[in-house]
Amino acid sequence: MINTGDTGGFAIEEKSYDLKPLKVTYAILGSGGIGLALASDLETRNKNILLVDNDSAKVETLKEQNLNAVQGDIGDPGVLGKLDLKQLKSAFIMSSNIEANKSALDFVKKNSPDIQVVVRANDYQQKDEMEAAGADLVVLPSKLPHKSIALAIVQYIEKITSVKLAQDLKKLISNVGDGKFAIIVHNNPDPDAISSAMGLKEIAGSVGVRAEILYKGQIGHHENKAFVNLLDVELDQSTDFKHSDYKKIALIECSVPGVNNLLPQNTQVSIVIDHHQADIEEVKAEYVDIRPNIGATATIMTKYLQDLEIPIRTELATALLYGIKVDTNDFQRNTDPADLTAAAYLYPLANHDILSKIETPSRSTEEIDVLGEAIKNRDIKGSYLISNVGAIRNRDSLAQAADYLLTLEGITTTIIFGLGEDHIYISGRSRDVRVNIGQVMQEAFGADKAGGHAMLAGAQIPLGVFGGTKDKQTLMKLAEEVVVKRILSVIGMQKEPG
Repeated sequence: MINTGDTGGFAIEEKSYDLKPLKVTYAILGSGGIGLALASDLETRNKNILLVDNDSAKVETLKEQNLNAVQGDIGDPGVLGKLDLKQLKSAFIMSSNIEANKSALDFVKKNSPDIQVVVRANDYQQKDEMEAAGADLVVLPSKLPHKSIALAIVQYIEKITSVKLAQDLKKLISNVGDGKFAIIVHNNPDPDAISSAMGLKEIAGSVGVRAEILYKGQIGHHENKAFVNLLDVELDQSTDFKHSDYKKIALIECSVPGVNNLLPQNTQVSIVIDHHQADIEEVKAEYVDIRPNIGATATIMTKYLQDLEIPIRTELATALLYGIKVDTNDFQRNTDPADLTAAAYLYPLANHDILSKIETPSRSTEEIDVLGEAIKNRDIKGSYLISNVGAIRNRDSLAQAADYLLTLEGITTTIIFGLGEDHIYISGRSRDVRVNIGQVMQEAFGADKAGGHAMLAGAQIPLGVFGGTKDKQTLMKLAEEVVVKRILSVIGMQKEPG
């Protein structure tokens, strides 16, 4: 029999619990062997967890281990009532006190029936009772190591959560019926955005819904052009988007209307799917799935297709695999185990001859010119390299230059920027574990103009009234002062006046 080591009982003296209203994703009620193993596993997955235990000494020990733990009787509705059940996704009721477990299960299911609940029982009779009370999974005594039990529990919960997410998405899309469904990708879309939109269009097709993939800007990178042409991707460059033409709208690889996409600000959208960091309070949609820990949105879309058991055609598998490879830089950047799992699933389904052709296109003279300007104009401050490349037509060339210059000896962070028609475009890369280049960009230029991850990021700053000026050289000097000062201020190398 597994002894989780906590009482979880009811017969305790009155006390004021230190449990405050907390927005946590996972609550572990009872911090015995399985509870601790669950906490360890969930922490490695960057989950927001809380442990509740009745033993004050144990709670203090957990806190010393930097675990989020509070003292409280898990059988007391007054304690559980202080949890924000709207934010809670799963509750793991692992106390050795079965009556306390039953009480906790009853409270959670009555107050928030959608929460996934795993509960411990001691025998099959108790198991049947708890399943009848709404438990999603009941754990019985086992001789298996606690770590193995915890891993199996987490994998089970992740599976049923993932399937429910996919089914909710499919149901929402099916509501379009005979109307039209707009799938909007970010401006100047890359393979991750395009392949993810293709995947969402496939889901729409599975329920008989007509979907259109729309974008603004250019597909400028040579690999991206080859990607679209060789896979015969259907997408439209929108110049006159009319919200009224579509029953529902999805944003893919972006999260806020009007921020790096063709939608007017405050446009009502139904679906947001992205893997970039975002201010969740700013994201308004019926369905939101944002996973910053994942390396590519194509990974999220691949999981949807798997969970919905929709066959993935060769062209789509090739597109999704390439999208994952590009956004993770061949699994060397911002890569989560989920990216590797998705790629392993797609690999045998993809056309590798087409992949090879996409990955080895000819280079344009502009790409070489921008790289040359980036090298010539480089300004090195410690391990940071900042370079102004002047006027550009293809913003993708900035990312290529940032990637290339990151290979220079002694350089751990690169920031390359150039002047477009009406924006200053910035691309950043970092391999310094102490630097989150996505946060640096957002702090320097604002969350509405910049975004990304720890190792790569981008920003676009509107020129506003200066966009029509003919004196580009003066404009670039002014832009350089602003960009460099703000970047150096954020990283602590220079104080910005005011």
